[in-house]
Amino acid sequence: MSGHSKWATTKHKKAIIDSRRGKLFAKLVKNIEVAARNGGGDTDGNPTLFDAIQKARKTSVPLDNIERAVKRGSGAEAGGADWQTIMYEGYGPSGVAVLIECLTDNRNRAAGEVRVAMTRNGGSLADPGSVSYLFARKGVVIVAKVPGLTEDDVLAAVLDAGAEEVNDLGESFEVVSEATDLVAVRTALQAADIDYDSADSPFVPSMHVSLDEDSARKILKLIDALEDSDDVQNVFANFDVSDEVMAALDEE
Repeated sequence: MSGHSKWATTKHKKAIIDSRRGKLFAKLVKNIEVAARNGGGDTDGNPTLFDAIQKARKTSVPLDNIERAVKRGSGAEAGGADWQTIMYEGYGPSGVAVLIECLTDNRNRAAGEVRVAMTRNGGSLADPGSVSYLFARKGVVIVAKVPGLTEDDVLAAVLDAGAEEVNDLGESFEVVSEATDLVAVRTALQAADIDYDSADSPFVPSMHVSLDEDSARKILKLIDALEDSDDVQNVFANFDVSDEVMAALDEE
C-alpha cells in the first residue's frame, strides 16, 4: 500500500506480526520468482532479484522459501507458475485514485476479486489510462533510523547517485529517485555502510487528496479488502492524512 508514507511504513511493520504474515510471505516469494524468471537467478547480474530477496529477508521469510523461489523462477527447479502482471485502475471513496497491481496465473479470477473488493467498499473500476496518469514509477529506498545517522548523512550518501529527495518518516528515512536510479542509490547507501530496509520502484502519486478520519478509514478498508486477494500484489493510492488522523486510526 502506498498512500501516506508514514502510514505505509507503520502498516508494513504491523503486517509482519499479524494474521496476514503468511499472505505477505507468499507475495514476497512471488516477487522473487518473477524477478528470477525475468533476469536470471544470479543476484550480481539481476538487481531486481537482489532487492526482492533483500526485502523478503528483512521480513523474515524463511531462507528455504527464498532459495526455492529463485530455483523455480530461474528454471533450476520445476513448478514455477506463469505469472502475469495486470494493472487495474479505479476510484475509491472521496475520489481517491487507486492503482491495483496484480500478479496472477488466472486473469479471470484476479479481475473478479478486484471488482468485488472495489464495489463492496465504495470503489469503482475505471477505464485504462483514466487514473494512471496521476502516478509515476519512482525508486524508493526506506532506511531505518539508527543512533548517529542523520538525514544529512543519508542525503550526502545518495545525492550524487541520482536521489531527488530524502524524507523523514519518523522512524525511518525515505529516499526518492527516478526508478532508473534505484540501483545506483541503493549501491551508494551500501558503499556508505548505511543499512536499508527495502528498495522498490512503486507508483508514486503526483498529487494527493487530503482525507479526514472517516474518509481515511473508508479508503484503508478498501485497500485492506484488495490486499486480501492473493492475486493483488500492490495497491497504490493518492491519499494523504495528517499525523493526527493517522494516530487516531492507529489506535483502532
